[in-house]
Amino acid sequence: MSIRGQAIIVGAYEHPRREIPDRTVAQIHREVAVGALADAGLTLADVDGYFCDATAPGFGPVSMSEHLGLAARYVDSTETGGSSYLAHVGHAAAAIVAGKCRVALITLAGRPRTGGARPGGTARLGDAPEAGFEQVGITSPVGNYALSASRHMHEFGTTSEELAWIKVAASEHAQHNPDAWLPNPVTVDDVLGSPMVADPLHRLDCCVVTDGGGALVVVHPDVARTLGRPGASVLGHGEALKHGDVGRIDLTYSAARWSGPAAFAEAGVAPSDIQYASIYDSFTITVLIALEDLGFCEKGRGGAFVADGGLRSPGGRLPFNTDGGGLCNNHPANRGGMTKVIEAVRQLRGEAHPAVQVPGCELALAHGTGGALSTRHGSATLVLGAWSS
Repeated sequence: MSIRGQAIIVGAYEHPRREIPDRTVAQIHREVAVGALADAGLTLADVDGYFCDATAPGFGPVSMSEHLGLAARYVDSTETGGSSYLAHVGHAAAAIVAGKCRVALITLAGRPRTGGARPGGTARLGDAPEAGFEQVGITSPVGNYALSASRHMHEFGTTSEELAWIKVAASEHAQHNPDAWLPNPVTVDDVLGSPMVADPLHRLDCCVVTDGGGALVVVHPDVARTLGRPGASVLGHGEALKHGDVGRIDLTYSAARWSGPAAFAEAGVAPSDIQYASIYDSFTITVLIALEDLGFCEKGRGGAFVADGGLRSPGGRLPFNTDGGGLCNNHPANRGGMTKVIEAVRQLRGEAHPAVQVPGCELALAHGTGGALSTRHGSATLVLGAWSS
């Protein structure tokens, strides 16, 4: 069963605030849900499928369905960290094809900046089977990603300057986003001159920490046609996991090695066909490795691909993260996958800021990485196409 073209994203909403001390997490979930449904021209009463991850308080979809007043007959609480929402889009599309629901709502919310869960979901990892072996050695998320960066540099000669170009492109895009947490452009020298957090990653190689949230509405094409609203057709979807394999692990690649080809195969397109890419950017190294594994360049050539403005929009080799991404704009609940899909939808609708809108954008990719790059994580990839009724 293929989902190609059988489900349409018609609603997308990103919470405009980056610090939200006056809301509960459940309230933020509700605000983004209402925002995405309003964007689609629908209401909570129209929803019959609900998708959330571990950011949903209480008993997950059970508690949140009651809080939102939903009459959902299909729910999904898949948890793969920051890639969860891309997985949810694929799952929602499959449920729609199977006749399980017709209007699927996906929500994310969190308050890590003003008192919520710590970055990376570390509060939930204490009982994990690997905790006794690893938590004593890697005490912060950046250290985990620094391992992958160091190994990539050793194997392929990647440089800190090349990684810095990823931050530079994100910052140049963020200056056009009035809601961005870090709206000022930076240079390669600025990145290299920022404090070292975990060698070789500097502070400006790291994402922001923000409150916030976002939501998506995925519907059957018959529903989409009644709304008169442009959207994004779900053309391809892929998921994969990568873990430590009891210590036998290559730190230079991610699970995108498998999720990307699956998404491209289902969509019937190649990486060279993609006009815009939203790439998960918890750290600069996350982007570089994903670009290689997704097939936009050869393994080990990511540094050259991103250097000298390769990711700028417009005009770069592959315009990326035109909202500023997690590096500069927003990393709500320490989970950036939701905003990756939202910005891809904006590009396909022609609703990105004019300064960074990709002209005639018809085909976009959104990719998420959830977990930890050098130990275990989940990847999810979507190929999306412009759609109109």
